[in-house]
Amino acid sequence: MSPTIAGKTVLVTGANRGLGRALVDEALRRGATRVYAASRQPVVVPDERVTPLIMDVTDRAQIHEALDQVESLDVLINNAGVSVPDDLSDRIAFEEHLAVNLYGTLDVTEAFLPSLVRSHGAVVNVVSLSAVAAGPVMPAYSVSKAALMSATQSLRALMAARGVSVHAVLPGPIDTDMVRALDIPKTSPADVARGTLDGVERGDEEIFPDPMAQSLADGWRTGVAKEFERQNAAMVQAEPAAA
Repeated sequence: MSPTIAGKTVLVTGANRGLGRALVDEALRRGATRVYAASRQPVVVPDERVTPLIMDVTDRAQIHEALDQVESLDVLINNAGVSVPDDLSDRIAFEEHLAVNLYGTLDVTEAFLPSLVRSHGAVVNVVSLSAVAAGPVMPAYSVSKAALMSATQSLRALMAARGVSVHAVLPGPIDTDMVRALDIPKTSPADVARGTLDGVERGDEEIFPDPMAQSLADGWRTGVAKEFERQNAAMVQAEPAAA
């Protein structure tokens, strides 16, 4: 499935700044009819197609309050994430990263899956190149993103028979507050948002939205890890597609 954004309803988590705000803007530019901009703080976007949602992805009550405000949904973009420095010695850092980057994403996805099944929509998880090669200065972040990558692959296999496509976005460093202090090449949020939605519209399972990521794309798509994922996915028994 290769969903276009034009005419669709899109929800973006972590929409208040950085990549999340850029994804809201890009969805609007592509003709989305409704964009739900979810974040812990109110989002102000001067476009009548935008509906702000107060939603901390670690708060199940807020997730379900937001769910009540979304009449239908075609594309869920799980962008909300956290990254703080650590050195593998701080258990609290691991728990904080997993709470947002893994469990928060899974809880939001679970809540909105019925709507996505009805629309034969798409789940778009913003992962990271750190999922496949850990960044040594942010190991807890890398662990959480590796776990999210595995969960995304499992969800993809489980949802295929129900008509929901599942995409993993694997960006390199983005020029946002999260990594602004690191002296490394970075890509603008607007360019990553554009590359992300290009990949969704092409139907790419893994989306490599920036130059650093694109340098690894062919190797991933033809590599043993991707082939092994396909073999594992084939073991899932096909379920009747939902009406």
